[in-house]
Amino acid sequence: MAWDFETDADFQAQLDWMDDFVTRECEPLDLVFTGPADPFDPARRGPAAAMAPLKARVRERGLWACHLGPELGGQGYGQVKLGLMNEILGRSRFAPTVFGTQAPDTGNAEILARFGTPEQKRCYLEPLVNGEIASCYSMTEPQAGSDPGQFTCRAVLDGDAWVVNGEKWFASHADFARFLLLMVVTDTTVPVHEGASILIVDRQTPGLEVVRNVAVGIREEIGSGVHAYLRFTNCRVPASHMLGQPGQGFAVAQSRLGGGRIHHAMRTVGVLKRALDMLCERALSRSTKGELLSEKQLTQEKIADSYTQITQFRLHVLYAAWLIDKHKAYNREVRREIAAVKAAMPGVLRDVVYRALHIHGSLGMSNEMPLMAMWAAVPEMGIVDGPTEVHKVAVAKAVLRGRQPAPGPWPSAFLPDTVVAARAKLAWAIALDTASH
Repeated sequence: MAWDFETDADFQAQLDWMDDFVTRECEPLDLVFTGPADPFDPARRGPAAAMAPLKARVRERGLWACHLGPELGGQGYGQVKLGLMNEILGRSRFAPTVFGTQAPDTGNAEILARFGTPEQKRCYLEPLVNGEIASCYSMTEPQAGSDPGQFTCRAVLDGDAWVVNGEKWFASHADFARFLLLMVVTDTTVPVHEGASILIVDRQTPGLEVVRNVAVGIREEIGSGVHAYLRFTNCRVPASHMLGQPGQGFAVAQSRLGGGRIHHAMRTVGVLKRALDMLCERALSRSTKGELLSEKQLTQEKIADSYTQITQFRLHVLYAAWLIDKHKAYNREVRREIAAVKAAMPGVLRDVVYRALHIHGSLGMSNEMPLMAMWAAVPEMGIVDGPTEVHKVAVAKAVLRGRQPAPGPWPSAFLPDTVVAARAKLAWAIALDTASH
C-alpha cells in the first residue's frame, strides 16, 4: 500500500493561483460588503457586480463549481481536491460564491443533478449552477431540534398537488432564494426515515410565509439575518416537484451532507490557519518585560498547541475525504470519520481562535480585528449540520460496533491472568533462561 502526502504539481499550481487570487480579489470584498446576504443574494447589485468579473476569471481558469461534473460545467473533482480548495476558500466569506461553491447551493445542486427530472434540472439546476439564482435547504423545525422523529411539517397529496402545512426553522437564504428544497413527512404510517420526502417549492408559492428572519449573534436587530422561520399554510406544491421518490427524502438528503461537511471542515481549516497567522504575527511584533511575546514560553506553548491541533484536524479531514473518494459511497467507515471531524471542529476552532484573541489583548476582542467574528462562529460550528453531541454518539456507536465485552469477570488485559497465560506460552524460554543462570 502506498501512502502519499504530496499534491500533484499541476493541481498545486491551481491551488497556488487560488491562494493569491483569494487574498487579492476576494478578501477585500469581505471588508466592503458586510451584509449577511451580500455574498449570496444575486439581487445585491453592488456585490454581484463586483463578483462578476472575478467569477469570469475563475471560469477561465477551469475552477468554477468543481464539485459538479463536466456536463454541468465543473471538473467533477473528488473530495480530497475539493477539500484542499475549500481550505483556501475558507479564508473569505465571498470566495465560495466567486468559485461557485457556496452553501447551501452546492449541496442542493448536487442532489438536483443526481435525483432531478429533466424539467427540474432545466428550471432550477441550470440557473443555480450558473450563479443566477440562490436556493434554500429547509429541514429543521422549531419544536424538533435535531430529532427528525419530532417533525410535524406534513404534505398530503390532493389531486395533482402536495398540500403542505407546518413550520420550518433556520432555513438559510429562504427570503431571497428562488426555490426551497423542503423536507416534509408524506407518510405518517411508517418511521420518519421511510416516510419523509423532499419537495421543490418555488419561493413565491402561496401559503409559504416568512414569519421572520433570524441572525447569528447578538448585535443584529430582531428580524434581521438570512435564516428564516417559515410557516406553510395549505401551500400547494405541484406533484411533479417531488425530488426523487416518495419516502426517499432522507436518502436524498444524506447524499448532500457528507461532502458538504467535509467542505465545511476544510473551510474551517482556512479560518484556523488565518488565526494562527495573526497569533504568530502578534507574538513577533509585541514586547513586554524586555522581550518579544514570541520569546516567552507560554506564548510558544500557544503557538505549538495551535499548530499541532490544526495539523491533526486537517489530516483527519483529508483522510475522511480520501475515504469518500476511495469508496465512492457513504458507507459506515466514511460516515464515522465524517461525524468525527464534525464533532472535533468546534473544539479546535475554540482553542485556536481563543489563543490568537488572547495574545492580541483588548485589540483582539475589539471590532477592529476579525477575531471576535471568528469566535462567534464557535457555537455555530457546534450546531449547524447537527449538534456535536449527535455526531459523538454516532462515532461512539461506530467504534463499539463489532467489539466484544470481557469474556469473564475481569478485563481481558487483567495482568494476573495475562501474565499467567504468557508464562505458560513461553515456559520453554523461561526454562532456558533459568538454566543459563
